[in-house]
Amino acid sequence: MLHSRGFRFRKDFRIDLAGVRVRPDIVFTRRRLAVFVDGCFWHLCPEHGRQPKVNDWYWGPKLQRTVERDRQATTALEAGGWTVMRFWEHVPVNEAAERIGAILTDQ
Repeated sequence: MLHSRGFRFRKDFRIDLAGVRVRPDIVFTRRRLAVFVDGCFWHLCPEHGRQPKVNDWYWGPKLQRTVERDRQATTALEAGGWTVMRFWEHVPVNEAAERIGAILTDQ
């Protein structure tokens, strides 16, 4: 959808920052915009995410580490002059594309 709107981007592009390596889902390198699409289970969505009842001893800390890694990545990118956008997987694609387009056309 972004490509059809004329936006060119990179996927799986590694950004090396002060001691942190980040791989956003979508990267607009010239605009310094990093976009993440976070899965509800893996990133503990407040609406759909839930703590697993089976093997909670394993999944609980693992999912918390994912959330903490997300925070660190966002902080490092913003400190490096990047704009960060995060979308939950349940956000409609049209809505996400509109919001991304609005940021790109404002810069």
